[in-house]
Amino acid sequence: MDLTAYKILVPHDFSSIADNAIAHAAKMAKSFNGGVYLLNVVGKAKEVDAAREKLNKIADAASSKYGVDILGIVRIGNIFDDIGDAASEIGAGYIVMGTHGAKGMQKIMGSYALKVISHSKIPFIIVQEKGPSATDAYDDVCVPIDYSDVTKQKLKIAADIANHFGSKIHIFTAKESDEFLQVKLDREIKFAKNYFDEKAVKYDVSAATDSGNFKQQLVKYAAKIDADMIAIVNTREGALLPDMFGSDEQEVIANDAQIPVLITNPTQKVVAGGIIGT
Repeated sequence: MDLTAYKILVPHDFSSIADNAIAHAAKMAKSFNGGVYLLNVVGKAKEVDAAREKLNKIADAASSKYGVDILGIVRIGNIFDDIGDAASEIGAGYIVMGTHGAKGMQKIMGSYALKVISHSKIPFIIVQEKGPSATDAYDDVCVPIDYSDVTKQKLKIAADIANHFGSKIHIFTAKESDEFLQVKLDREIKFAKNYFDEKAVKYDVSAATDSGNFKQQLVKYAAKIDADMIAIVNTREGALLPDMFGSDEQEVIANDAQIPVLITNPTQKVVAGGIIGT
């Protein structure tokens, strides 16, 4: 990771959940001497001055509270249309965005947000109302693996986080009833173990007890170990996680334990100095 100029974008709508997203972003930024940018989008030019004044007050207060450089950005347009543009302009490494869980998922992560995330070259971290842990580290990161995962990309970003924060990776694997799929899964697991061994990353491996309902079992496992983050990859082209609303994947993003979820797209390539598009 680039420890000298890492930037995190936080879409901010003046809500408490957006304030909590600042807390998570500040924790990450502080660890590598980076900065946080708050993005508020208004619909009309006459709203800019009032929004900028309000956002700057929030930024100044948060900067003093967390000891991190925090600046505000106000744009005219639609927040879901402008997130990607703003992130690219500042050279953001992550976008941290808040959701109110399953009930608020449609409101916060409707079709526009899903489109932004699914086409983003920058990873999103989705957080809920639970604040970051008291420590500066992400001690436990859960990495789910099934036979269809984009494994290397997810393992790379998980390893980068683990090496930077001294985290332990908890590999959670599916259980397949189909013999062919289980063989394919076993190859993925072996690759993951070899990869983390090469990167000198601490890890352990646990498996789902039943075939099917993998995401539900993942959430229960992550809550059981009190994970600080769950890392997942969008595996379907052009959409973030199939059938988001009502799907198993929604249970991960809006999990009851309120564990932050890191989402990357397979159109990204994670490298030592940051993240670039393929």
